[in-house]
Parts: sequence; structure tokens; C-alpha cells
Amino acid sequence: MNINRFSLFIVPSLLCGHANVMHAQAEKGEQKKNVLFLIMDDMRTELNCYGAKYMKTPNMDALASQGVMFENAYCNVPVSGASLFSGLRPGQTRFWDVNAEIDREAPGTVTLPQYFRENGYVTISNSKVIHGKNDAKERSWTEVWMPEGKSETWRDYLGDENLSVEKQRGGPEPFECLDVADNAYFDGKTADKTMEDLRRLKKSGQPFFLAVGILKPHLPFNAPKKYWDLYDPKQIRVPETFDFNREGFPDMAFHAYNEIRYYKNIPAKSDIPKEEALKLIRGYRACVSYADAQVGKIMAELKKLGLDKNTVVVLLGDHGWSLGDHNQWCKHSNFNIVNNAPLIIKVPGNQKKGAEPKVVEFVDVYPTLCEAVGLPVPHHTEGESMMKLMTGEDKSWKDCAIIKWHSGVTYFDRDYGYTQWNDKAGNFQGHMLFLYRNDHLETKNVADAPENKEIVAHLQKEIGARRGKDFMKQVPKADKPERKGVQPHKRK
Repeated sequence: MNINRFSLFIVPSLLCGHANVMHAQAEKGEQKKNVLFLIMDDMRTELNCYGAKYMKTPNMDALASQGVMFENAYCNVPVSGASLFSGLRPGQTRFWDVNAEIDREAPGTVTLPQYFRENGYVTISNSKVIHGKNDAKERSWTEVWMPEGKSETWRDYLGDENLSVEKQRGGPEPFECLDVADNAYFDGKTADKTMEDLRRLKKSGQPFFLAVGILKPHLPFNAPKKYWDLYDPKQIRVPETFDFNREGFPDMAFHAYNEIRYYKNIPAKSDIPKEEALKLIRGYRACVSYADAQVGKIMAELKKLGLDKNTVVVLLGDHGWSLGDHNQWCKHSNFNIVNNAPLIIKVPGNQKKGAEPKVVEFVDVYPTLCEAVGLPVPHHTEGESMMKLMTGEDKSWKDCAIIKWHSGVTYFDRDYGYTQWNDKAGNFQGHMLFLYRNDHLETKNVADAPENKEIVAHLQKEIGARRGKDFMKQVPKADKPERKGVQPHKRK
């Protein structure tokens, strides 16, 4: 087993608190529920269990059948971690972009893992969990571990040709297909480390919050060859909206998808050619299946140890991703494909299983996990516990989501997708509206159609009421951009 070193942070007062809580629980004969939190990077709802029957995702499909699969789950901002782990909604300047940090933009906020740690849990972060590698680190985690590899960057290449040019823009391929074992790449190493942690935690008997960052299908699309072989290139097609007409859309609805333009054979400014797009789509799917296999290994170990009987399992994609949809790539937009993401929650003993169609938000995850394990929900959280939906007892769920990217705020429900762009003073800049009953692919902006005037007014009011009480609060800007992606330890 290829397991690398990890750093350990222990706060004495928390250990004392842990001992007191455990002693009190032991006297009552209670056993705390554990949490296994699986977060997939850039994973959209293109899974077999979500209706994409060509996808090979048996392990996530199995989890979806054992727990509750939220069909309409939305991130609140399409970047990793800050809103999700703080329980706070993004604001006009809070959690603005990829450099979002809880410590700087919401100082003093008790993070989700911190709250569990303060209530007697061992909290472990394996690989990339929160985007900012040092954000709320020491107060949130008992242990932090990152994978090592051949790369001098987070891109995790194995091939000599890619490794020799990985620091050069336009140098490395946007994908890699090598006949190697799963744990040659970071995610296989992370699965191995997580299984070792589960065995160790089983022996200790300590309650745990174990967060596992699966990096794929994030760029570059590197996965062992056997996962590429699952997808016949002759069967792959570009999305229906690949050749997209932008007429009638505000310019701010689109972006230059610079993230993918770092790589070889990707045009610096122009559209990605169809031939290259097909390769990228195949690589993305291979990475999804590779990630799925790591989930399978972890879940099998959880069951083998008997921990599945007392562990809440959460699996989510931190946000969706465009694969040529609307002639766009990557994340960072207000389209549905970028903000709708997988969310599956399995609570031991919960009778309801399968698909849940009502709309939920990732800001709801924090209070849900608190209720699922029996902890009081902290007052600062801005979401609602989804346990109401998971037990089938709620009849008045909000059934909508509010997401934000830069100056655009979007309202999603099962009928509408409406985005309004304002400047930082709150002045109107533009908008777009989709009616999902006849335009689920979001191809026609009908925001300015006279017959939709009342709908637009209603949705604008909903955004104002639901975007969060601190939406207009100003927060400090980052001093300098943070390097994107997970930062591995360099092998010595």
C-alpha cells in the first residue's frame, strides 16, 4: 500500500472536551454517528443514477439506491468549499471567486468540521477538501493529509512527456491515459489512505468526521487506461448546445474558460474544435469512472469494518462543469449545468431511499449533518436541514436555490432559472430567464418577453428575500491569487 506521511494538529482543550463528551455518552450507553464526507471535484450530474445510462458509475449508483439522491441539488457558488463548509451564503463580495477564504471573508465562523471537532469528533481531511489549502485549517482538522506524486504541481502527471512541460502554458496535455494501477495517481492513493484511516478509527472507537477529496474529474483528465477503455470513442457525441447561438444573451453570461486554455492543443482564444472536444469528453468520463471506483473501495471497507451501520455518508460534487455546453467549458457561470451537482446522503436507519426531486442547496448540508448525528444546529448557518425531506415528513420545503457567481445571482427551481447581474452598488446590468417546461437545456433567454414580466418581477423579489441577510456586506479582498487546485507534498 502506497501511503504517504500526514501532518497532525491536536488542540489540548479539544482533547479534554472530547474525553468529557465521550465519558458522558458512555454513561448514557450512546454511540455517536460518524460522518464520511466524499467530495468530488468538478463532477456534474452526468452519472448513471442521474439518468446518463451510458456512464459506468456502479458504486455511486449503489450508494444512490441505499440513501437519498437529490436530483436537483445546487451549489451556492461554483467554487470549492467556502460556502459549503461555513454554512454561509455567498454575498456581493463574500466568496466572490476561486480565491474565496472563510478566514478572511467570514472570520470567526465555526466551520462544519470545526463544529464536529468541538463536539468530540476526530476530524480528518484527506487530499483537497476546502479549496484554500490553509483556510481554517488548524481549527477545523485533527489531521490533514495530502497525496504525493511525481508532479511538481497539483496536476498529477505520470508520463515523462507531460512531466517535462507541466509548468509551461500550452505544454502538457489536458488528459493522460496510461496503463497503471489506480494508486499510481492521487485519487487511488487517497482511497488507500482513507481505508487505512477507517481501520485505525474502528480500533480507536472514536467518533469521526472523515472528509475525502476525490480530485477527479478535475482537469487534467488523467486516469488509468482501463477507465478510458470503458468508453468507445465512436459512441461519444458533443452536447446538443455545442454550436450555440448567443443572440439574445447578455455578454456576462459567458466567459473565456481560461482554465482549460492552459493545456496543449487548446486554442488560446477561439472555440475548441469538435475533434478535440470529443477527446476531452471521453477523458472526463474516464475520470468519473475512476473516481467511482475509489468510492467503491472506500464504501466496501466501511461495510467490511461494520462502520456502515453507524456512519452517515455524504457524496457530492462541489459544482457542475460545462463540457462544451453552450459552447462553454469549465465552471464559473450561472448556467444550470455548472451549478446543479450530485448530492447523495445515506443515514443509517433512515427508511426513505432513492430519488428526491425537490430543490436543495449545499448551504443545507451543514445543518443536515448536525441533525443527522444529533447535534444542535449552530445559529450562524443559513441553510435548512434536509432531514425533513429525507424522512418524507416535510410538506413546505422551500424547493428553490440561490446561487451566485461574480455579479450574477441566480434563482433555480423546477420551473425556472433566472439570473440577474448587478454592479457592486446594486444597479441592474442584465438578466436571463429560462422556462424549463419547454427549454430544459437553457437555449432561449425569455427574460424580456412581455408575457414574462410578472414572472421576472416575482423571481427578482425571491432573490432579494433569499440571497442572505449579509449579501451586501463588504469583505476584504485577497492579497494575491491562490494557485488553483490541490497542492501536493513534493517527493524528496
